[in-house]
Formats: sequence, structure tokens, C-alpha cells
Amino acid sequence: MLRDVGLRPTRQRLALGWLLFAKGDRHVSAEILHEEAIKARFPVSLATVYNTLHQFTEVGLLRELAVDGSKTYFDTNPSDHHHFFLEGENNLVDIPSAAVEVERVPEPPEGYEIARVDVVVRLRPKRRG
Repeated sequence: MLRDVGLRPTRQRLALGWLLFAKGDRHVSAEILHEEAIKARFPVSLATVYNTLHQFTEVGLLRELAVDGSKTYFDTNPSDHHHFFLEGENNLVDIPSAAVEVERVPEPPEGYEIARVDVVVRLRPKRRG
């Protein structure tokens, strides 16, 4: 998979890739992946985790999602889709692309094109009463 996208399969990339993709589609932060690597007895720095996640994103293996400005998640499903964000749980759940209709988007500034539109629908438990 790494060679197919032009990345050299280093020991760190292989180990982190296995942790990311062996469990199917999921959303992880760099901190979560770093913790999983340590638990798997693969000592790696948080900086290496960030670098690897960004390299995987640049070649299309992951999608980067910024939520709340301070929290970034990486999605192992790079296909076109949207997300529910479960407030309080800090968890993302996929929404199929066809379930969301975006009728109009603004014209991008000159010299730019729209890469994609990400819709994040924030959820919280219903309040009683």
C-alpha cells in the first residue's frame, strides 16, 4: 500500500500503518495513535506519529478533519463522506455522502479551487424535559 502511493515502507510507517488500517475504518488523533503504538511496544515519538499521519494524508491514504479548532482527527476512510461529531465523547461517526445535500457553495477566490466540502454535524444527548 505504501509503495503504491510512492512512500518508502520504513519501519515506523509500516508499524503505524498497521495500527491505523488493521481495524477497518476509524477516526484517530495523533495522541490516540501514539498511545496505541506505545501499548503495542513500538516506541515512537509523538512528532514521528504526526509526521507519518501528515505524509499519509498528503498521498491520500487518510483524510484530516479539524474539529473544534484544537482537535484534529485522521480518517482511515478517504472517500467522499461527512461526519457526526458526538460532543462530550469526542468521537466521529461517518455519514454517507448521499445523506447530505449541499446546494450552494461560495465561489472560491481567484486562483483557488474547492478541494472538497466537509460537513460536521455536532450531536449531544437529548435534554430531558
